[in-house]
Amino acid sequence: MCGIVGYIGSRQAFPILMKGLYRLEYRGYDSAGIALLNGDLKLYKTKGKVADLEKFVFGKDITGTVGIAHTRWATHGEPNNVNAHPHFSQSRNLAIIHNGIIENYLALKKELISRGYKFESDTDTEVLIHLIDDIRNNEGVTLDEAVRIALNEVVGAYAIAIISKNDPDMLVAARKGSPLVVGIGIDEFFLASDAAPIVEHTKEVIYLNDEEIVCIRRGEQIKIKTIKNKNKTPYSQKLEMNLSEIEKGGFDHFMLKEIYEQPRSILDSMRGRLNARQGKVKLGGIIDYEQKMANAQRIIIVACGTSWHAGLVGEYLFEDLARIPVEVEYASEFRYRNPIITEDDIVIAISQSGETADTLAAIELAKSKGATIIGICNVVGSSIARATHAGSYTHAGPEIGVASTKAFTAQVTILTLMALRLAQMRGTIKKTRFYQILNELESIPDKVSETLKIDTKIKELASLFIGTRNFLYLGRGYNFPVAMEGALKLKEISYIHAEGYPAAEMKHGPIALIDQEMPVVVIATNKGTYDKVISNIQEVKARRGIIIAIVTKGDVAVKDLADYIIEVPETEELLVPLLATIPLQLLSYHIAVGRNCNVDQPRNLAKSVTVE
Repeated sequence: MCGIVGYIGSRQAFPILMKGLYRLEYRGYDSAGIALLNGDLKLYKTKGKVADLEKFVFGKDITGTVGIAHTRWATHGEPNNVNAHPHFSQSRNLAIIHNGIIENYLALKKELISRGYKFESDTDTEVLIHLIDDIRNNEGVTLDEAVRIALNEVVGAYAIAIISKNDPDMLVAARKGSPLVVGIGIDEFFLASDAAPIVEHTKEVIYLNDEEIVCIRRGEQIKIKTIKNKNKTPYSQKLEMNLSEIEKGGFDHFMLKEIYEQPRSILDSMRGRLNARQGKVKLGGIIDYEQKMANAQRIIIVACGTSWHAGLVGEYLFEDLARIPVEVEYASEFRYRNPIITEDDIVIAISQSGETADTLAAIELAKSKGATIIGICNVVGSSIARATHAGSYTHAGPEIGVASTKAFTAQVTILTLMALRLAQMRGTIKKTRFYQILNELESIPDKVSETLKIDTKIKELASLFIGTRNFLYLGRGYNFPVAMEGALKLKEISYIHAEGYPAAEMKHGPIALIDQEMPVVVIATNKGTYDKVISNIQEVKARRGIIIAIVTKGDVAVKDLADYIIEVPETEELLVPLLATIPLQLLSYHIAVGRNCNVDQPRNLAKSVTVE
C-alpha cells in the first residue's frame, strides 16, 4: 500500500520525487526510499518519515533525471531499513517499488532460492524483482517484456515501477488492484499512486487499468500493453484537482480543514442534482439504471470503515423513503461468506478513494453473479468508478486526512439523494413530504456552517477528556450509525478505546462498563425515539456515567440530565446525521491534538487500503 512516485525527463528527479512523497504522506506509511539513475543506480531508504529520508541522503549523490520513490506501509516484514522500498535485483541493475501483495510469493521465492538467488529482506516485493531479473537474463528479453512475463506468474495485487541501470532512458510500470496514474508533461513524465504529486506539474494524466503495463521512454510516446501482450491506445484526460485543495490553507491540520470544508463539500455533492423549487432530484451518473434500481427487490450496500457507516445510514434512508429492503455488508466479509446474489439485486459500493481492495473484490463477486453495481466514490478515474455499471461521484474534493470526515457527509448526501429519487419514482413518498425534505436538504450546508461555530466550546470540552481511556457512544435510528462513526473517529486519531452502540443495546452488556470514569456520548436530538433515548440517558446517570449529549438547539429535557451538552440546529430526522457528526469529528480532533497525536497520519493506518 501507500505511495509511489516516479519521474523521467530533463529536470533533476530528486526534488520532484521528494515533494511527491510529501504529497503522499497522508496515505500513511512507516518507511520511505528513493532510487535515482545517473550513470549508476543509487538507492537510499530508511525507516520512518519522508523527513528522515531527506536527512539520510544529505551529503550523498542525489543527481539524476530518472528516479522512483516510495512510502511503505508494512505488509510482509516489519518496518525497518532493509524492508523499506525500493529493492534491488540481485545484479543491482534493477530497482523496484511496489504497492500491494504478491500472494504466491512463498512459492516463487522457493523456486528462486533453488536457482541460487539470495534475499536481503522479508518482503514479497524483492521476490518480484528477482523474478523479473531472472526472466530478463535467461530469456534475453527487454525489461518491459520481462515484467510482462513475470506478472503472468504472479497472484495478487500490485502497482509497480521499475528502473534499470542498463536502460537509463526507460521507466516501466504496471498495475492490478492498486492505483497508478501517469502524468504527461512537456518532454517529461510523472508517475504516482494518485494525482496529488502530479497536479503541480501537469493536468494531463493517464489512469492505468488493471493488468496494464506502461513503458515510458525518454523522448518517445507512451506505450501501454496488457500482461497478455495486447497493445492499448493510451487515453489521457484532464485533472479536476487544484493544488490549493491539497494544501492546508492556514489550518493546523488537514483534518480540521476538511471538517470546515463540509458546508462546501455537501453543497458540491448536491450541486446540479437537487432543485427543491422544481421538486427535482437528478443523478446523471445513474440515470440509465435508476428504473432498475426503483424496481429492485433488494439493495445490498458493500463498504468498509467510515463508508460502511455511511451505508448504514443509507439502509435507513432507502427503507424509510423508498421502501426497498437493504442489507449492509462489510466488503471484507462479503466475498468470503458465499452470499446469495441474483441478477435482480442492486449492489451499491461505497469508497472514498475508489481503490479499496475489499470493496473491489466484493464488486467483482457481485458482477460475476449478474448483479447491477452502482458506485459512490470521491476520486474521478478510480478503480471502483471504472468497475461499476454506473454511479455518482461525491465531489467532496481531495481528502488528505487519513480519518475520513467530509467523505462521510458527502456519501450520506448522495445516499439521501438516491433514496429520495427512488421514493419519487416508486410513489412511496407524498409530494408535500418530498418537497419538505428537499427544502430542508438545501438548507443543510448553512446549518453545518452554524454547527461549526461551536468549535471553541468543543475544544474546551475536549480538554477535560485528554486522559480518558474509554468512551461509549450511543444513538438510535438514524443516529446509531453516527454513534459508531463518532467512536471510530476517536479510536483512529486519539488511540482511545471507544465503542458505538444502539442505545437500547447498552442494557445487553455495555452497561457493565459504566462508572463515574466512563464518558458516554449520546446523540439525543428531538426526533424519532427521543423519549427512549432520554430513558437510556437516565440509565447511564443511575450508574454515575458522564453524559455528553448532542441535542437539538433549545432542548430542555436532556439539558437537565446531561453533564455536558452540544447543540445542533433542528432538522429532519433523516438529515440529523449530516449535523450530528460534525461535533463528534471536532471532539475527536481536539482530544487527539491535546494528546499530541499525529492527527493527519495516525499510527498503523493508511488512507487508501489497497490490500486485503
